[in-house]
Amino acid sequence: MSAPLSSHPLPSQTNTPPEGKKPPEHLRRIIGSPPGPIVAFLTRGVWALLTALSPSARDALARFVASLAYTLGIRRKVALDNLAQAMPEKSEQERHDIARGAYLTMARVVVESLPSGDRMTPDWDQQGIDGEEAWAALKAHVATGKGALLVTAHFGNWELVGQMLIRWGVPLNALVRPLKGALNTRIAVNRLGAGAGLIYPKGAIQEITDAVNRGESAYMLLDQALPAKSAVFVPFFGRLASTTPAMAVAAERTGVPVFVVMGVRPPGPGARYKLEVEGPILPPQPGECADPITEHTARVTAALERAIRRHPEQWLWLHRRWKVQPPAVVTAPSPGLTEGPK
Repeated sequence: MSAPLSSHPLPSQTNTPPEGKKPPEHLRRIIGSPPGPIVAFLTRGVWALLTALSPSARDALARFVASLAYTLGIRRKVALDNLAQAMPEKSEQERHDIARGAYLTMARVVVESLPSGDRMTPDWDQQGIDGEEAWAALKAHVATGKGALLVTAHFGNWELVGQMLIRWGVPLNALVRPLKGALNTRIAVNRLGAGAGLIYPKGAIQEITDAVNRGESAYMLLDQALPAKSAVFVPFFGRLASTTPAMAVAAERTGVPVFVVMGVRPPGPGARYKLEVEGPILPPQPGECADPITEHTARVTAALERAIRRHPEQWLWLHRRWKVQPPAVVTAPSPGLTEGPK
């Protein structure tokens, strides 16, 4: 059974959050299975090594690990199968290139998310923002004293994008599952060090509701497969994908807007990301469709797909996104409602 890791100390040096609103104490728990003493001892050395490396050295390490994993074929078939079905218009060489980029994205997430200290480059906030109107709308909403619902994907470096948002004055809590192992525990520790709270599945909708009323936004990944009984099925690259309804349920419960936020890495080494923002993505009007929760989930998922199509090498194609099959009868969202802007 999972339990709070109350004995797991925060590191003495963390990614110091800005002064301002902090999540309440009960959202600063790490729930899950901690690593054993031997693994904990060994991984402390790994974290220290990654912390000591320069940004360029971390990037060189990520490139080596990504190339090795791709060459060894670790989940390569999964990535290429996903790409063949999602992007049949691409050539075989293009799909291989995108897959290699996905391996590099994953390796960079790991080596950039685990160090202590400031993990971003000094010019992290000078990369620009695509979707300035959406960003202004998000900031204006947060200025009213209520939080928003922020949706992202396993894209770019979703961990550091959360930290960027906090530094830009958007207090947030990340939706997480109970964690296992040294790597996941370390990432949770660094989330807390960056100033984020952690919301776990049990009672999540009420926690989100309470958080947005305190002025804290909920930050969630919407590209993970769920068991069929817990999911809604929405189009994603032409196939129905099991998706959590939590975002749409929370939007219905709280009435706050939903924004998609993605961090796009420009060329070159170093943890810097250009923010892409889309929203607010509105739920359907009363009577507009038979299943507003599924339809709202589909609209937000369509926004994620648009971002991934623009930068396919920055999404985690190694993930078996479509592994859960829909029931025999699924009511698809209303035609045309998820297409978004051209």
